[in-house]
Amino acid sequence: MAPLEGLRVIDLTRVVAGPFCTMMLGDMGAEVLKIEEPQHGDDTRAWEPFIGDFGGFYLELNRSKKSVALDLKTTEGAGALRRLIATADVLIENFRPGSLAELGFDYETASRLNPRLIYCSTPIA
Repeated sequence: MAPLEGLRVIDLTRVVAGPFCTMMLGDMGAEVLKIEEPQHGDDTRAWEPFIGDFGGFYLELNRSKKSVALDLKTTEGAGALRRLIATADVLIENFRPGSLAELGFDYETASRLNPRLIYCSTPIA
């Protein structure tokens, strides 16, 4: 049994540092649900070098994850994320400071959806 097997992580990270963190959790057995914007996904999908149609950085940093496309600015997308948060153990995000609060997913709101949620925020400037 992997050390983090049975743990569910909501991955709201992008680019390098956040995805690297959640990649390690996935490598240790956690179920990592990477939430991506539906139009273009994580920025690293477009970074060279490419492996087929995908950026190599994206493939490396997002192994062991399940990709979920959600538009958090829509009622349906926000509702889906709320339902996922209710079932999660950990949420990790690196949005610009204040961005998730504008969408209704800051720590205070998320912790009301799931009081046992571990909320890790590593904002980028």
